Amino acid sequence: MFDGRVVPWHNWCPCKDLNMHIFFNMLAIVFAIVALITLLSYAIYWYESANLSPQLLEQRFAPRRLLLALRLLVSETLLLFVSVVLHPLGWIWPKEKPTVDGGKPPIILLHGLFHNRSCWWWLKWRLKRAGYRTIYSLHLSAWHDIEVLTELIAKKVDRLRLQAGVEQVILIGHSMGGILARNYIQRRGGAARVAHCIQLGTPNGGSKLAPFAVSPLARNLLPGSTFLAELNASKLPSDIPLTSIYSRHDNIVIPAASARLNGSREIELQGMGHMGLLYKKSAVAAVLKALEDSTA
Repeated sequence: MFDGRVVPWHNWCPCKDLNMHIFFNMLAIVFAIVALITLLSYAIYWYESANLSPQLLEQRFAPRRLLLALRLLVSETLLLFVSVVLHPLGWIWPKEKPTVDGGKPPIILLHGLFHNRSCWWWLKWRLKRAGYRTIYSLHLSAWHDIEVLTELIAKKVDRLRLQAGVEQVILIGHSMGGILARNYIQRRGGAARVAHCIQLGTPNGGSKLAPFAVSPLARNLLPGSTFLAELNASKLPSDIPLTSIYSRHDNIVIPAASARLNGSREIELQGMGHMGLLYKKSAVAAVLKALEDSTA
């Protein structure tokens, strides 16, 4: 029975609960899509791996194999989901001001296709904890030509060298970002401006998943593409340390051997997918070790 008391509007309005319900439903949908993408990518990974090594078919139901498959699926789904949820933060990333870091070259982070600066949050935090203070990241649109993006990197490097008063920078590229770093060093005259280049899961030989990407940039990542043929035919500068860190269980760079790069220092990891290279402890440790070796 109505007792005559006035109830504040915000106490009975269902809008708040409705908005929360919609929000969590949207998160559930995003998670389902991410899980499906991860499952399909690993299905293709398994198909290619089994064709390359038929003996794998005899071990596919071994308990340790099933446990590894489950761990990879769960881990990669969660990490990709986190990256997708944080993606909008990359659009409002605060402006990074140049600083001088005790003689250490500044680090420029180059993300992969369809990602943005937000994917670097964990590695950037770990780098700062390790004593690296001058860290920058670029937004690389998936809808621009590869040479346009390389020019963007070249301008950023030159501007940073001028503002921070240094001669060289360090480039760390994940996936497509590693290809852009190589293009800058090998074909656009950037070798003298780079102290070290570190690749994380970079498809140096292309990826068989590239045809599924809707971006025109993906054409450059097709195995045997004209761009990759020209890039791989150009000589790696002998005076620049180049480290290629990759996982044998990468679900995006298929086959995983495509991440190898002759003439570089190759570090093969396992037990992680494509996004795991940005977050997993062993991958971060490999990056820090490579930086330590180059700046020692």
